[in-house]
Amino acid sequence: MKSKSLFWLLTTLWLTSVSIAEAQQPTKVPRIGWLSNARFSDIPHRVEAFQQGLRELGYVDGKNIVIEWRSGANDQIPALLAELVRLKVDVIVSGAVTLTRFAKAATSTIPIVMAQDPDPVANGFIASLARPGGNITGLSTLAPELSGKKLEILKEVVPTLLQVAVFDTSTIRESTEVSKEIEFAAKALKVKIQYFDVLGPKDFETAFREASKAHADAVLMQVGGPIAIANRKKTPELAVKNRLPVMYRRAQDVEAGGLMTYGVNLSDLDRRAATYVDKILKGAKPADLPVEQPTKFELIMNLSAAKQIGLTIPPNVLARADRVIK
Repeated sequence: MKSKSLFWLLTTLWLTSVSIAEAQQPTKVPRIGWLSNARFSDIPHRVEAFQQGLRELGYVDGKNIVIEWRSGANDQIPALLAELVRLKVDVIVSGAVTLTRFAKAATSTIPIVMAQDPDPVANGFIASLARPGGNITGLSTLAPELSGKKLEILKEVVPTLLQVAVFDTSTIRESTEVSKEIEFAAKALKVKIQYFDVLGPKDFETAFREASKAHADAVLMQVGGPIAIANRKKTPELAVKNRLPVMYRRAQDVEAGGLMTYGVNLSDLDRRAATYVDKILKGAKPADLPVEQPTKFELIMNLSAAKQIGLTIPPNVLARADRVIK
């Protein structure tokens, strides 16, 4: 009896010590890599939206989650990704299509969440929206589909519209799909399209000057990424100088002095990207998480910009605007 009692006592002590040791083990804090090709000081709205999404799900950076913020020019991205892979982050959040392409080449095992992508199937990132099939999932912006709608609104704002200058970047692959939609809409609206290639900051001035010489009635701005962000104040000035109405890509472009924009509320997509991070951290596989489409769209008008080029925004268009900047 004594030996049995001693056995059970030793067993109890051992189990207790194991429990205490396990309790003392530090809890692994999830590590998220957030990748951008723009400076974070230029995109505070995106940073805040993602952090807001995490907070809504109970995550606070530096407490129960760690975010490895990385940004750089495209030629720096492979090295930044290699660093995130070495850190063994649990998820990589990609802020743009170019970054997703780099991330896909860098890892086939770490889950990748696209905060926004114009056409992830056509870009070869996923098999289908419903079943992505690999280590990539996230959100789509429907950019090709919305391009035609932008042209329609431009026609409403400028009823005499006959010729539109499209500023685009030929080296970006998704431009082909966007161009198809623009040309389809242009045909229906009986509007002539002329493309102007913008590969760098200096090309904006040339494009505006040549568009004006070609008697364009308006500009459809399709240039995005770091080039567009760095020139947000310059392009509205060039638009006024050449007296050209411009349909921009982002709300921030209009806030910086641009005329108007229509499209997806991208901050909402950044916020929703946090939902994918949460699901993956809880065990879900990217291959099984459907890619979601946008649910919030916005039409923003800048009356001050319209006045500077002598343009009157039709009342019916103003009535539909989600926001009017005066």
